[in-house]
Amino acid sequence: MSELVEMIRKNFKENDDIRDFGLTTPADIERFDDIVYGEDEKWQVLDVYRPKDAEGKLPVIISIHGGAWVYGDKQLYQYYCMSLAQRGFAVVNFTYRLAPEFKYPAQLIDTNLVAGFVVDNSDKYGFDLKNIFAVGDSAGGHLLGLYSCLVTNKEYSKKMGIEPPKDFSFKAVALNCGIYLVDPNGAREQDLSLMKEFLPGGATKEELKEISVAEHITGAFPPAFIMTADGDFLKDQPRNLIDKLLAVNVPHTFRYYSIPEKQLGHVFHLNIRLSEAAKCNDEEFAFFKGFVD
Repeated sequence: MSELVEMIRKNFKENDDIRDFGLTTPADIERFDDIVYGEDEKWQVLDVYRPKDAEGKLPVIISIHGGAWVYGDKQLYQYYCMSLAQRGFAVVNFTYRLAPEFKYPAQLIDTNLVAGFVVDNSDKYGFDLKNIFAVGDSAGGHLLGLYSCLVTNKEYSKKMGIEPPKDFSFKAVALNCGIYLVDPNGAREQDLSLMKEFLPGGATKEELKEISVAEHITGAFPPAFIMTADGDFLKDQPRNLIDKLLAVNVPHTFRYYSIPEKQLGHVFHLNIRLSEAAKCNDEEFAFFKGFVD
């Protein structure tokens, strides 16, 4: 394992622990924990959160966590995801296999298994399969973008050898502070170093094209809420996505968050104590609700 991966895992964990210190499960949330969705009981596990007073099937949100492809799990996303459930959705919060221990496309394979779990367990956990949404941030936004392409672009799905569940589709997605086009000539040095950890071939030009979301978007891509912030080091990335969405007439909303007092950093929306996070998350959910049948 490289020094970069060790540094990310150490520093990100310290910051996430500070962010979530003292938070507990809200009294109005029912949770189902540590459900195994694949064969690996360590990595392929998920939680389901629902509002306690909700009856019947609810619109469902699948959350794909961030962490530079090398860090993160469902434990670090539980409070954010439960705050989403408080807005009236069933939320699926899952751990996926990380690089460099597991190379791409293991992360997409795991996401596809979770999609299958949602379809197969709609009655047990009250998932409304007509109204499936997803959120992803940073590396999770990248993976969600790729999986949305996989679901809506049969040529890409065939090339990847990953078949989505029958009749599975997203009504809309939220892509937060993600990376959508990897240009070897213009990418940050750290991003390219991480790609070498993430990709089995060490980040060849062909691989970087294959994992660039903007390369695989069609007019069937789901409606998208795309956001970044003034302190986000990936704030230039949305233009790569938006240009393609405009070209193929996919409905989308873009938000650039900033406040006078301070910069809002990368994935600021995960800190549920921030009023700015609540504003962002509320706007994403207003966008989703506009697509609920």
